[in-house]
Amino acid sequence: MFLLLALVGPLVAPYAANEQLLLDARQPPSSSHLFGTDHLGRDVFSRVVLGARDIFLLAGLGTLVAVALGALVGLVAGYLGGLYDEITFRLFDSLLAIPALLFALLLLGSFGPSRRNVLIVIVLAYVPIVARVTRSVVLDVKTRDYLAAARLQGEPLTAILFRELLPATLPALAVESALRFSYAIFLVASLGFLGAGVQPPNPDWGLMINEARSFASLTPWVLYFPAAAISLLVISVNLMADGLKSALLGDG
Repeated sequence: MFLLLALVGPLVAPYAANEQLLLDARQPPSSSHLFGTDHLGRDVFSRVVLGARDIFLLAGLGTLVAVALGALVGLVAGYLGGLYDEITFRLFDSLLAIPALLFALLLLGSFGPSRRNVLIVIVLAYVPIVARVTRSVVLDVKTRDYLAAARLQGEPLTAILFRELLPATLPALAVESALRFSYAIFLVASLGFLGAGVQPPNPDWGLMINEARSFASLTPWVLYFPAAAISLLVISVNLMADGLKSALLGDG
């Protein structure tokens, strides 16, 4: 449902994200404004619907790039081993020692809040985790007979990595991708709430919650609906991750 809203949001939203209907300001949910309006007269339903696209673009694209880069690094490091493996994962260990939100705030505080920088933060925060998961699978698989046969046949490194090893890592990567996506959603929303992510007047759900705090007693619906959207989406993605885990890894 959220993915569909992200794709067709402008066709569903009755108003523009920042359209101000001053005569309808602070209206509770009704037939004309399903989620009510905020203190500026902006339709909350339209902003929640249109904000779904930002969530999927930032969290989804960031997760996709992080999984691709992490899988590549994990494949190479796990298969080659040695000094390259040690240096790469000691560096990753130093990054993993910093909580993702604190790491994001440090980077965004240095380079400034923007969509591009939020995307970079997601990639840098989750590449080490994905690489570690991929490497653990590769370390188990590379000792099997069919890998030895591939080496004896003289297969090049790229063929061994992407034709022999990558398929064995796909189930674990699918589950990890779903988990990283749920964490990325929460990270994007948290950065918006703290004012370090997407900036006003964008309809970012975390930013909407931050803006609604000052008017929570007068217009509580402005706070509740974007918070509910974040909760529902994160819970949905986590349930999807559990389903993938049961289906692909047989852990039910």
